[in-house]
Amino acid sequence: MILSAIGISKSYGSNLVLNETDLKIEDNDRIGLVGVNGAGKSTLLNLLTQRELPDTGDVFISNNVTIGFLRQNSGLDTENTIWSEMQSVFAPLLSVQKELRSLEKQLAEFNSSSDKTEFDLLTKRYATQSEWFEKHDGYLIDVKIKTILNGMGFADKPYNTVINTLSGGEKTRLAMAKLLLEAPQFLILDEPTNHLDFKTLMWLEEYLSNYKGALLVVSHDRYFLDKLVTVVWEVERHQFLRYKGNYTKYSQLKVEANIRHQKEYEIQQQQIASMKDYVARNIVRASTSKSAKSRIAALERMDVIERPEGELRAARLSFEYDREPVKDVLDVTGLTLEVGEDNSRKVLCKGIDLHLFRGEKIAIIGANGVGKSTFLKVIQGLTPYRNGNIEWGKNVKLGYYEQENKGLHPEKTVLDELWDRYPRMPEHSIRSTLGSVLITGEEVYKQISVLSGGERAKLSFAILMQERANTLILDEPTNHLDLVSKEILEQALMEFTGTLIMVSHDRYMLNKIPDKIIEFTEDTIKVYTGKFNDYLEQTEREKQLVAAVEQTSLQQAKASAASSSYRSREQRNLDNQRKQRIKELETMISEIEDCMKELEQEISTQQIFSDYQLMTEKCAELEQKKEQLNQLSDEWLELID
Repeated sequence: MILSAIGISKSYGSNLVLNETDLKIEDNDRIGLVGVNGAGKSTLLNLLTQRELPDTGDVFISNNVTIGFLRQNSGLDTENTIWSEMQSVFAPLLSVQKELRSLEKQLAEFNSSSDKTEFDLLTKRYATQSEWFEKHDGYLIDVKIKTILNGMGFADKPYNTVINTLSGGEKTRLAMAKLLLEAPQFLILDEPTNHLDFKTLMWLEEYLSNYKGALLVVSHDRYFLDKLVTVVWEVERHQFLRYKGNYTKYSQLKVEANIRHQKEYEIQQQQIASMKDYVARNIVRASTSKSAKSRIAALERMDVIERPEGELRAARLSFEYDREPVKDVLDVTGLTLEVGEDNSRKVLCKGIDLHLFRGEKIAIIGANGVGKSTFLKVIQGLTPYRNGNIEWGKNVKLGYYEQENKGLHPEKTVLDELWDRYPRMPEHSIRSTLGSVLITGEEVYKQISVLSGGERAKLSFAILMQERANTLILDEPTNHLDLVSKEILEQALMEFTGTLIMVSHDRYMLNKIPDKIIEFTEDTIKVYTGKFNDYLEQTEREKQLVAAVEQTSLQQAKASAASSSYRSREQRNLDNQRKQRIKELETMISEIEDCMKELEQEISTQQIFSDYQLMTEKCAELEQKKEQLNQLSDEWLELID
C-alpha cells in the first residue's frame, strides 16, 4: 500500500471542502481525479502530499515511499542546461561512476611493493560500488535521459540549451520529463496534457501505461483518462465517490447510480408513507396497536436514504441562427499562410485548398506553429495574406470564439460587456443570457480583468449565442473548461445545424463533433473523412503504405544497381576486403566487450580482490582491453564512412 486516509475533513473558514473522506492507494493503482472547478481536487492533492493538514482525520504514508507531484503549469526555473538538469536526477549514480573510474585507475597503478591492506580496501570498495551501480542501472543513464527527452518533444532541441531561455510550455514539459526520470513510487500529475501536441500526448500515454508505480491524474482530457485510468475518483458536494473503470465507464456508472438512488429513495418514501398511514389508522385500536407499534419500531430502525440533491447546476448552451446560407459556404484556393514581414517573413503552410458546404463540421489539427489559428484569422479577414483566394458564400454570418478571449475588454464589467454589444436588449434578457452560463447575481458586476479563464470562456460563449451566427469558427473552445462544461459544449455543437470550423486538441471532442479532420503540416493540408480515431487509422495505413513502397523501391534500386553497374576486378576485391575487415572488426569488438564484462565481474568477486597479485593482473588486463577496444573502434568507424 502507498498511502491511506481516514476520516479527513477540510474547511476554509465557513466553506466546507471535504467531509469525512476515506481512501486508499495501492502500489499500481491508475486513478483519475475529477470534479467541477472548485470542488476540492487541489485541496485533496495537498492533503495527500501533506502540503496541508486536514482539520480532522489522518493521512498515513507508508515508510520509504517516494512521491512526485507535478503541479499544473509548474515549469522549471533554472540557469542549468537541459542535459545537466536531467543528469541531476542521477547525482548519486554519477558520483559513484566517478568514484569507480578513480578506483580503476588506482588499482591499475598498484605494484607488488604497495601496501596490501590499502589494496584490499580499494578492491572491496570497488566491488561494493560496482554492484550498487549496476543494480541501479547506472550504465543506462544517458539512454534513459534521451528516451524521456525525445518522448517529451525535445528531440530537435540542443541539450546544452539553458532552461530559462525556453518558453513556459517547454519549461513545464521539462519539469514533467525530470519527474518521469525520478520515477517516484507514487506519481501525481495535475493537468499533465497542457502544452502537449498529439505526438507527445500519445507517447506519454504509452509511457504512463507501463509506469511501475501508482498514478493519480487530474485532467480535463477525457481521451487521456480513457486510455490511462482504471478507477475514477470524483469530488462532489464535499463527498468522495469511487467509480471502477475509465472516464467513459465512469460517465455511464454515474448516470446509473443517480437513477438507482432516485428509485431507491422513491420506493423507500412510499414504504415510509404506507407504514405511517398504517400507524395513524391502527395505533388507537386495541386489536391492531401491537402491529402498529412494531411498525413504529421498524421506522425508527430504518436507514433513511437521503433525498437526491439533483444534478449540479450546469450551463445551458444553444447556438441558433435566423437565416440559412447558400450551399457553398467557403472556398479557399492556393492560400499561403505567413507570419512576419519582409526579410523576417516565414511561410507556415502553403497550397491550401479547402471547400466547405453548408452544415459541414470540420476540425483542424496539427503541430504548434503550423498556422492553425492564423488560418482562422486569415479567412475572416482579421489577418492579411498575399497568395491565394478566399470566397465566402452568400448569407454566411460568422461567429468567432478566440482562444484567449482577447476580444473582451478588461476594464468593463461582465454585464456591460454583453449589454454594450446589444444595447437594445432589456436588462432581464441580458441577465438571462448570462445566467445560462452560470453568471448570476452580483457576479454580473465583476470586472473582466479579475475573471478566471473558465469564467472568461463562459462569457465568450454567452456573447457567441447572442450573435446567432450560422457559421461558427472556434479556436480551442475547450481550453479553461471543466469536464461538465466540455460535455455541455459538445452537446450544443452536436445539436448545432449550421457550419462549424474548429481548431482543437481535445481528442474526445474530436471523436464526437467533426465530419472531417483537416491536418495542417509545414507543407500543406491533408483532409481525412471521419473523426479522430478514423484519422489515426488512416494515417497508420499511410505509414504502412509508405514503408512498403520504400522497401520495394530499395529492392528495385539494389537489383538495378547490381545488373547495370560495372566494377573492375580490383575495385571489387578492395570492396570485398573492406567488408570482410568490417565483419572481422565487429567480431573482435564484440569479443573484447564480452571479455571486459567478464573481467569487471571477476574483479568484483571475493576470490580476485582478496588476491593482491591476481587483482593487479586483472586490472592491468582490463586497461589493456580498453585500449584495444578504442583502437578497433576507430578503425571500424573509418571503414564504414
